[in-house]
Amino acid sequence: MALRYKFIELSIVTDETIEVAVNHWVAQGWQLDGIRFVTSERSKRPAMAFVSFTCAAAEPTRTEPTEPAERATVAGSPHVLVADDNDVD
Repeated sequence: MALRYKFIELSIVTDETIEVAVNHWVAQGWQLDGIRFVTSERSKRPAMAFVSFTCAAAEPTRTEPTEPAERATVAGSPHVLVADDNDVD
């Protein structure tokens, strides 16, 4: 069985934004795969984070990419970038 992947970008990295994003996508059936933090030399605090999720796909699907990802509000956090499931092959 193939896996489907979802990646989101958090431009504001706090415990609250991570919690909101993870709870939102886990409630929709996705499993947390990992969190990657981006830091700069000037600060040890992450400048952004990429959160990845997986879920089992019933069968592999191949569709043409849709429009580029757009900013979306997820549970009150306007700083979450959500990519459509079809944006990643």
